[in-house]
Amino acid sequence: MDRLSNIRNIGVSAHIDSGKTTLTERILFYAGKIHRIQEVKGKDGGATMDHMELEKERGITITSAATTVHWGGKQVNIIDTPGHVDFTIEVERSLRVLDGAVLVLCAVGGVQSQSITVDRQMKRYRVPRIAFINKMDRVGADPAQVVSELESKLGLVAVPLQLPVGAGDTFEAIIDLIDMKMMTFDGANGETVVRSDIPADHKEEADRARSGMLDALSLYDDELMELMLEDKEPTPEMIHDALRRATLSREIVPVLLGTAYRNKGVQPLLDAVSRYLPSPLDRVAYAADNQNEGAEIAVTADPDGPLIAMGFKIVDEQFGQVTYTRVYQGSLKKGSKYLNTRSGKTERIGRILRMHADDREDLEEAHTGDIVAVMGVDSASGDTFCDSSVNVSLESIHAAEPVISLAIRPAKNADRDKMSKALNRFLKEDPTFHVRFDEESGDTVISGMGELHLEVYVERVKREYGCTLDVDRPKVSYREAPTKTVDFNYKHKKQTGGSGQFAHIVGQLIPLDDTETEDYLFENKVTGGRIPTEYIPSVDKGFQMARAKGPLAGFEIVKVKMLLQDGSSHAVDSSDMAFQVCARDAFRETFMKAKPVLLEPIMKVEIETPNDFQGSVSGDVSSRRGYIVGTEVKPQMAIITAEVPLSSMFGYSTDLRSMSQGQATFSMEFLTYRPVPANIQEDILTNIRKEKANEAK
Repeated sequence: MDRLSNIRNIGVSAHIDSGKTTLTERILFYAGKIHRIQEVKGKDGGATMDHMELEKERGITITSAATTVHWGGKQVNIIDTPGHVDFTIEVERSLRVLDGAVLVLCAVGGVQSQSITVDRQMKRYRVPRIAFINKMDRVGADPAQVVSELESKLGLVAVPLQLPVGAGDTFEAIIDLIDMKMMTFDGANGETVVRSDIPADHKEEADRARSGMLDALSLYDDELMELMLEDKEPTPEMIHDALRRATLSREIVPVLLGTAYRNKGVQPLLDAVSRYLPSPLDRVAYAADNQNEGAEIAVTADPDGPLIAMGFKIVDEQFGQVTYTRVYQGSLKKGSKYLNTRSGKTERIGRILRMHADDREDLEEAHTGDIVAVMGVDSASGDTFCDSSVNVSLESIHAAEPVISLAIRPAKNADRDKMSKALNRFLKEDPTFHVRFDEESGDTVISGMGELHLEVYVERVKREYGCTLDVDRPKVSYREAPTKTVDFNYKHKKQTGGSGQFAHIVGQLIPLDDTETEDYLFENKVTGGRIPTEYIPSVDKGFQMARAKGPLAGFEIVKVKMLLQDGSSHAVDSSDMAFQVCARDAFRETFMKAKPVLLEPIMKVEIETPNDFQGSVSGDVSSRRGYIVGTEVKPQMAIITAEVPLSSMFGYSTDLRSMSQGQATFSMEFLTYRPVPANIQEDILTNIRKEKANEAK
C-alpha cells in the first residue's frame, strides 16, 4: 500500500497554446528524466513529448504521450494531451484513466473555450485538479482576472496558494502563501529554488492574500475553521492536509502560477502535484458486473485482487498493436492470459512496456496504479481486461460524433491497398474518426472533428504509408429531421414463383423536440397479436435501415419517433425480411410527407483579436451567418464568442490572418445541430443534386 500511496497518475490539459508541452518539458528536466530542455518550435528537434514529425513541424500536440518521473519520493505518471479541439478524444480517454490533472491557463487569455471543454471532461470523470497560471512573463498577464474567470466561467472554488512578484516583463519571483517565503529561480535553467524572506514592500499584500486563502479553505475544513475562530495560527502541515482533503473531494481547486518558458514556478507545481493530487488509493473506479446483469460495482486499488485493467488507447505500429493500459486492480504479468470482456476472447500479453514519449522500457509485470503499454493483444479503445475469476466492464470512454467529411481516393490505383491499411489502422486508434464507402461516387469518405483533424490523417497516410491521396473539398455532415407528425398505413405485397412476401404496418412518424436526447425512438403499441411478436424487431430494424440515409439529401435522419400501432400478417408469405422491407419503404414514403428540414452543425467559435480589429472581425462573423454571444474586452485583446454554422468556417484561419495582420487567433468546437434557413436549404439541395448528376456522368 505504501507503493500505491506514492503514485500519482496525472494529465496536463489546457486550451491550445497555453504552454502544456513546454511545461511538461520542464517537469522532465527538473525531475532528471532529460538533461537538456528542448522547445516546442525549437531548431533542435522539438519538445520531447511531441515525438511525431508532424507535431514537430506544426508546433502542436496531436497525440497524447505518456512518461514517468520521480519527484519527492513519488512516482508521477504523466500524460501530455493536445489542446486543439479536433483531437479532443486524446484528452477524453486520458482523463478517463487518470487520477488527477493539471489545468494549465494562460495568464493573459485566462479561461478560454477549450479550457471550458477540458473542465467539462474533468467533471465527467470526477477528476480532482490543480490550476497552473502559465505565461506570467507575457505583457498583460493578470492572474487575479484568471482566478475570477475560474469561478465565474467554470463554477470552481479557486484558492490561490501563491502571489506573483511583478507581472509581464517585471515578473521575477513567487511568494508562497503557506510558508510565507519568497521563491526565486536561479541557475541557467531555473533549477535552483532560493527561498528567502518576503520583501517589506510586499509583506502587507502577502498577509492579506494569506488571510483570504485561509478564509476560503476554512469553509471546507472543520479543524481549520476551529483554529481560525480561536485566532490561532495553523501550521504549514495543517494547511497542506486541509488542501489535500478539499482537493480530493473536488470542493476546491488550488491555484499556482509561473512561466514554464522562463523556468519559473515549475518545481512548486511538482510539489503541489505530490502533495494534493490523489494516489490510486484515493480514487474509486466504477464497473458493470457482467455476471450480475450489469449491476454497478466499485473497483478499489487492491494490489492482491484479481486483475482489472483498461486499454484506453490503441496505436498500430510496424511490429504490432500497442495498447496503452491502466491497471486498476491486481497485477498484469507478461506471458499471462486475460479475458477481454467486450469480445469474450482470452488474450495473451506478449510484452509490457513503460513508455517515455516514443522510447520504451520492457517490464515483466505491471502493478495496480500503473499506466503501461502492452503488445500482443487484439483490442479496441475502452476494452476491459480481467482475470478469469471476474467479468466486469469499466465505465466506457465518451466519443463525440464527427461533423465534417472529405471524399478521398488514391492518386494511383496501385496504392488502394496502402490507403485501406492506413484507414483501418486510424479507425481502430481513433473513435472520433469514421470511414465509409460511397456506393454512388465510388469514393471513400472520411469524417472527423474538424479540418485539421482530417488534414493530419491525410498527411499521415502520405508520410507513413507512401500513398498520395486526391482529396475533395470538405463537406459538412448535415442531418435530416421531420417537422410534423404523419400517419402511415403501408402494405408490402410481392408475389413471385413460390412463397411471396407480405407485411402490413400502421402507425405514426413523430418529430422529437430538442429536450429529447435520443435521435431515434421506437414504440410498439400493437395489441391482440395483429403483428406476430417475432416480427416487431424486424419493423424496428427496417425503420433504422431507412434512417441511415434520408431521402431528402442522403444524410442521417435524427429527432424522429416511430410509433407502431397496428398491422397484419400472412400465415405463409410474412417473414422477417418482408417486415424489414415494408418498414423501410414506409419510413421513406412517410418521411417526405413530414416536411423534412436539413439540420446543420453549429460551432462555438472563440476569437482572440487585438482591439483595433474587433469591429472588422465581428462584422465578418455576422456575414458568415454567425451569432455573436458575447465580447470581452481586455487591455490589449478582445475575446469574441460566437455561434457560427460549420459550412461558413472553411478556410477561416486564412481570412482571419489577413483581416488582423496575422495577430488574431481562433478556436472552435461543435456545439449543436440547428435547422438550415429555407433559402439556404434549397441552395444546398441544388448543389447536392448537381454533384450527383456529375458523378453519374
